[in-house]
Amino acid sequence: MMSHVRRTLSLGRNRSGVCCRTGSASIATRSGDAALVLLSRSNDVFQNLALEDWIEDNVDLQHRSILLLWRNRPAVVIGRHQNPWAECHLPAMRGAGVALARRRSGGGTVFHDLGNLNLTFFSSKTAYDRRRNLRVVTEALSRLRPALEVRATDRFDILLNGQFKISGSAARLSRKSSYHHCTLLHSADHSALAEMLRPSCPGIHSNATPSVPSPVANLQDHAPTLRWEELLDALVHQYNAEFSCSSSSSSSSSITVDPADEAAFPGVGAVAAELRSWDWTFGRTPKFRVETVLQLTDERAAARCSARLQVEVKGGVVESCRLDVPTDWLSLRLSSELSGVLVGGRFCRHQAAAVVTELTRSESGQLGSRLKDLGDAVLTVMG
Repeated sequence: MMSHVRRTLSLGRNRSGVCCRTGSASIATRSGDAALVLLSRSNDVFQNLALEDWIEDNVDLQHRSILLLWRNRPAVVIGRHQNPWAECHLPAMRGAGVALARRRSGGGTVFHDLGNLNLTFFSSKTAYDRRRNLRVVTEALSRLRPALEVRATDRFDILLNGQFKISGSAARLSRKSSYHHCTLLHSADHSALAEMLRPSCPGIHSNATPSVPSPVANLQDHAPTLRWEELLDALVHQYNAEFSCSSSSSSSSSITVDPADEAAFPGVGAVAAELRSWDWTFGRTPKFRVETVLQLTDERAAARCSARLQVEVKGGVVESCRLDVPTDWLSLRLSSELSGVLVGGRFCRHQAAAVVTELTRSESGQLGSRLKDLGDAVLTVMG
């Protein structure tokens, strides 16, 4: 159990059951703490990512280090320079109510749920040391369960028993400050992870950063009795022991914070709103091209054919679109009209569906049916 603490903050209990300090005093104005551990009370991925950005932008990290611990409801988080259509299955995510977020750091795509713990290490740029940060995690785990073989790799992942990835890392370095965040799989849903982390459509050509698939495991797969409370307690204790200037500060104390609290974090809501926006999540995707084959079916005539789609997308907007459809299936005029209405619009199933529906209304009979089938096939590519 975490130790009682004094000063001006009250003793509270967060959702995990771990005792910690709570309060609304702004972290940016606190003094006297060489190392702080913050525990987010939110499970909203956008609020937690916004809090990361707020701390980096507003807290003087030249003489202080901070560890932020946070968990999210199910969400897929892509790296700053990644392509969401290539990294995750958007239809499956919509069906399951799983959020999609683009973070400001680089690196690969990860699946978050309440069985995954996120750790963000903040420091000055000169004190940035990912290996030291990961040592906090590996040593905490070794103390908790000495039988577990855990080690950090040269890629700054953490492997369990030399085989299974239980933690992946990404980082952001600014002019004076930095943060390094990593995941820690405690009891995540493996089936959801596999379902969400697969491409939405084939044939994407891009210079976006690709993810590197790895076999993963949960800590509870190999340590079934490991509880959240003792994991958090061990991590906080190890961080304070590693980063605090005072030996008396190497306790297991943390501060619970609310990322939605504008009084404590002025402007954080606007940051979260930007992270939720389509322009940030999809519009920041590096330029890419889709070349794929569409399978078309005319159920009335029991006929099938293939069409080729070529689309170029920049800033999330369709720059060019070409559909090569056999003219005995659909006239060049209609396939060209369909290509034309997509150009200039978002590469977005929801928005494109409106213009495709409007176009298909202009045709009836077999041509109308085949045009609709072609339009539906194009929309499927958009996720």
